[in-house]
Amino acid sequence: LPLACGLRSLPRGVGASLAASTRGSMAAFSAAAGEAAAHPKVALIQLMVTDDKPQNLAHARSAIARAAATGAKLVSLPECFNSPYATSAFPRYAEPIPPAGTAADEVDATASPTTAMLCAAAREEGVLLVGGSLPEREGEAVYNTCVVVDEGGRLLAKHRKVHLFDIDVPGGQKFTESDTLTAGSSVTVVETPIGRVGIAICYDMRFSELAQLMRKRGCIMIIYPGAFNMTTGPPHWELLLRSRALDNQLYVAGVSPARNPDSTYQAWGHSTVVGPWGDVLATTDHGEDIVVAEIDVSRVDQVRQSIPTSHQLRRDMYELVDKTTEA
Repeated sequence: LPLACGLRSLPRGVGASLAASTRGSMAAFSAAAGEAAAHPKVALIQLMVTDDKPQNLAHARSAIARAAATGAKLVSLPECFNSPYATSAFPRYAEPIPPAGTAADEVDATASPTTAMLCAAAREEGVLLVGGSLPEREGEAVYNTCVVVDEGGRLLAKHRKVHLFDIDVPGGQKFTESDTLTAGSSVTVVETPIGRVGIAICYDMRFSELAQLMRKRGCIMIIYPGAFNMTTGPPHWELLLRSRALDNQLYVAGVSPARNPDSTYQAWGHSTVVGPWGDVLATTDHGEDIVVAEIDVSRVDQVRQSIPTSHQLRRDMYELVDKTTEA
């Protein structure tokens, strides 16, 4: 209104010219805003993790701010970002996580410092935050749990790792999460600014049935915070990310810790975003980094219409059965 009043007092022709220019600028601004809404950014934080929990939290908080500064609407941390990835460390670093629906101001920062930081960071930066994973204690049980927080700092959901990482590769990696962790039993899907997103953790990625359930629940993206190692990472990390994306015709993001040369567990790194065509959209190497990618939500429908596998399933021969309860 002030601009319109000023234009009326200008000489004939000048006002019209400025008005046209203003309309053009506003149209360009609206187009840019529409483009940003149609192609939201996601940011994956590949973070160096040490055995100093307060330092890890401070480092993660700083990285969340840098990720938000890229314009990303959805930001994710890696698996075990507040703790060393070691079975002996999980119980020592574990903390309780409050239930979904808890607001930032309701989190006990003394008992649950990691969740308190995540809720405050999401609210202060105005992003939907996928909190990688952290050891969660509930009673005598310890879980490997991902916390998801909305832009207002409210806890949306938590995913407890469903498939525990118990492997023994001759001449390579041996790890037994079940020594100190308990498995979760829920399929986790959340509403986000870019659409429905499924949350799973690391070894969950190897189980295609879980990803299929998420697709059936309307997901357009799955995020896997994951710490693959130097045995499984080189041959399997990207292959599995692309496989889950291609099988389910959706976006997939794998978020790894950075490789810490002083750690007993060497993470592969290479945080990656894959498109619904199975194409790698953004990736990095093993060092600290923030991987940013634009998500074209319409691309999911385009791919699914072009190759309509969901309509060509032979349910007379086979069927995926969901035995969990959808929230």
